[in-house]
Amino acid sequence: MAELMFLRRLGIFLAVFIGQLVVDQWTKQLATAHLKGVPRKSWLGDVFRLEYATNEGAFLSLGANLPPNARYWVLTIGVGLLLLALCIYALVSKKLALTEVAGYSLIASGGFSNWVDRARFDGSVVDFMNMGLGSLRTGVFNVADLAIIAGIVVLFIYGAKEEKKRKLAEQAAAKPQS
Repeated sequence: MAELMFLRRLGIFLAVFIGQLVVDQWTKQLATAHLKGVPRKSWLGDVFRLEYATNEGAFLSLGANLPPNARYWVLTIGVGLLLLALCIYALVSKKLALTEVAGYSLIASGGFSNWVDRARFDGSVVDFMNMGLGSLRTGVFNVADLAIIAGIVVLFIYGAKEEKKRKLAEQAAAKPQS
């Protein structure tokens, strides 16, 4: 039974991980081929923009101003080790529900896809989407960033539902039996 559950976790983890990785790398190739060196394109009254950008930092360019050697150790080595630990945890933790495995896989695959960019493009990540209204805009991001955020949302919603179930069970257990 334990082996079957591991295989289910592995199957879900790999399907999500590989699927997201392929889509992210494909969209980055499209962005590089069709957006690099051309003016940005916008839709819906400039709410959604496509524009090629590279990012040497992490989310919202955090760490972009670090010296190159420090950036390498933090964003390549440090993040690589963190992603490895996250993958191992998602696959071997017997207490995780399959929904949580999928959430962790989204986070890990998004991080890994950006990590692959750093290895391929001298420490930079390809970004190409931007959203906002007027001067209130997101940073430029990519599909991997969306996967990381989606994974966090999945884990948050699942955790909130489980906490609600736990509280209801505690309340039911605390009621006097008649």
